[in-house]
Amino acid sequence: MKKVERINTIMRYINNRSHFTISEIMQEFNISRSTAIRDIREIEAMGMPLVAEVGRDGGYFVMQNSVLPIVRFTDNEVKALFIAFMATRNQQLPYLKSRQSLAEKLLGLISENQQDDLVHLNQILLFEGTNPNNPDLLELSDLPHPMLEKLIQILLLDSYLLVTMKDEKVINSYHIYLLHLYHENSLWLIEGFDLKEEKRKIFNVDHLLHVEPFQPQTRLSKKKILEKLSEREEEINLVLELGPKAIAQFRKYHPLKVSISYTNPYQTTAILRTFIHVDHPEELAEITNWLLFLGGDIKVRAIPEEVLEGIQERLLSFCP
Repeated sequence: MKKVERINTIMRYINNRSHFTISEIMQEFNISRSTAIRDIREIEAMGMPLVAEVGRDGGYFVMQNSVLPIVRFTDNEVKALFIAFMATRNQQLPYLKSRQSLAEKLLGLISENQQDDLVHLNQILLFEGTNPNNPDLLELSDLPHPMLEKLIQILLLDSYLLVTMKDEKVINSYHIYLLHLYHENSLWLIEGFDLKEEKRKIFNVDHLLHVEPFQPQTRLSKKKILEKLSEREEEINLVLELGPKAIAQFRKYHPLKVSISYTNPYQTTAILRTFIHVDHPEELAEITNWLLFLGGDIKVRAIPEEVLEGIQERLLSFCP
C-alpha cells in the first residue's frame, strides 16, 4: 500500500473511533511503530484534532468524528457494489429486506450517467441461480429461512449454542460449539462440534426449530476444540486438482461432506481433499461414480487403490 493511500485509510479508521492506540494502528495496517507514529503526526498536521493520552496504555482521543469529506464512489466502485448486489439474487441470504434500502441509498449517491449504467447492467447480466423471468434486483421473493437471522444474531454473542432440530419426524436438541455457518448447494448449513459426542456434525438450517446460547460447565477454547477434532478425523486419502469444467460439475452435485478450496481469485481452479472409507462398498461406489461425473478436467494427486480399481472397472465395462 502506497503511503498516501495508507494515510487516507488510517484517517478513515481513526475518524470512526473515539480512541485508538499506536499498537492498534501497527496491527491493523501491518506497519512498524516508527511508521505509525510518523503517519499520525502527518495526520495531525493535516488538521485532524487528536489529543494524546499520557501513560503506559495511553493512546489518542479524537475530538470530533466529522472531519472527513462525504464518501464519493468511483465508477468502478459503484459497479462493484451493484454487481455484488446482483450476484446475491435468489441466494436466500440473511437481512435481505435491507437490500432495497441499500440499493436506493446507493442510487441516491451517484450521478444520472452512473444510474443509467446500472440500469443497463441490470438488464443484461444474469448470475447462476437468477430467475431470468424475474431479474429485478429489488424483488424479495428469495427470503431465507426465518431462523437464519436469529441464528446469526445469537452466534455474534456466543458460539456455544443449544439448537433444536426436526430430523424427519423426530425432534432432537444438541449442545454444540458453532464452527461455521455456510451456504452450499442452495442450503444454509451449520458446522458444529457436538459437545456430548465430541465430534463434528452438520445441521441443515431449514430443520432448525429453536436456537439459544447456553453456558456449559467447562468452556473449551476454539483451539482445544480443533485439536479434539484433528485427533478424531481420518487421514485424507483423496486429493484432486479441479479445473473450470470440473468445478462446474462439482457445483451441480457433490456429496455434502466434500468441499473444495479455490486456488485463484477467479475460482477457476480448486483443490479437493477428503477421506474415503474404502471398506464401505456403498460409499466406494458413490465416489467412483461421482469422480467419473466430474469428467477429465481433474488432476489426481492422491487416490486409494480401491477407488482407482473401481474407476478402471467402470471404464472397461463401457468397452464392447
